Amino acid sequence: MAFNTTKNYYEILEVSTGSTIIEIKSAYRKQARKYHPDINKSPDAIEIFKEITKAYEVLSDEKERRNYDILNGIFKEETKSKPKEEQSNTNTNTNTNTDNRTAPKAQNPQKQTKKNKPDFFKAFKIWSAKLKKNKRTKELHKPQKGENITTEVVITPDEVITGSKRIINIRTTKQCPKCNGHRFANGDKCPQCNGTGMITEAKKITVSIPKGVRHGAKLRLKGEGASGINGGANGDVFLIIRIETKTQVHYDKLNIYYNVPITPFEAALGEEISIPSFDGTIKLKLPKNTCSGQKFRIAGQGIKKGGKIGDLIVTVSIEFSHNLSDDEIRLYEQLKNLSHDDVRKNFGYGN
Repeated sequence: MAFNTTKNYYEILEVSTGSTIIEIKSAYRKQARKYHPDINKSPDAIEIFKEITKAYEVLSDEKERRNYDILNGIFKEETKSKPKEEQSNTNTNTNTNTDNRTAPKAQNPQKQTKKNKPDFFKAFKIWSAKLKKNKRTKELHKPQKGENITTEVVITPDEVITGSKRIINIRTTKQCPKCNGHRFANGDKCPQCNGTGMITEAKKITVSIPKGVRHGAKLRLKGEGASGINGGANGDVFLIIRIETKTQVHYDKLNIYYNVPITPFEAALGEEISIPSFDGTIKLKLPKNTCSGQKFRIAGQGIKKGGKIGDLIVTVSIEFSHNLSDDEIRLYEQLKNLSHDDVRKNFGYGN
């Protein structure tokens, strides 16, 4: 099937200008079955199917069809003249009885001309409206990028240090596979998309959370958003990163601050403890007689960004077990008897 640039919708559907709506619908179904992209794999099938659908949309609507006919000079006037034999007999009788009857008054040629004169102003208004509609239709058929989707993902401070993978659930839209976005299927409104041309679907995406990501950062997942329209590119998914608030970990610019609990014997004896970092774990050697609240700075173990790197600042707090054994309690009693230091000697009101 070859189409002219003028796109004669009657020729596209292979019907006459006097065809009924039923005939037009039947012709559309026949053509749609023949050129539907799911059936016809020829390179031109998609474009032909679009033209068939457009022709059907216009010719199946009485108002649209009337405007189309006027703009394209397709007039279906009804002839009200009498048959030739009747006209001939009438003329003969009129000539015979000229003397007995008064001849009918001749119609005013100006009035007749005025009556048969087409309403050009109305046609111009229809033509102007058609141009505007065609412009809007052309805009609608342009390739359009799919909509972007923005959502949040909450991660732990540990994930900031080590990085992680997350699976997120989103709801997005894509072109209806049954009608290919044309809204009609076999002459009727598409039952799968309810005539919208698009359907909604749930989607799971695996996301890599990079090390050192900051609170409020926006990650872009290209092409994972809503499907494009008319061959346009897919939209994107934007993830807004939120970091859980934890008392033992917080961030300030490129520095990481840790509150690390230690045991009394680790503080007294100066034990070595392990601290999680970007590269696994690092060892921190506590000095003997470490006090609760004491800070230790480990250079170069903070957040890396833009060629710069922060520090890891560790604050220790001495904590006791709530499940001491009898032996441990006896040892604490021995320590109490051996100790002569008053830890509250400088504590008091006004000091």
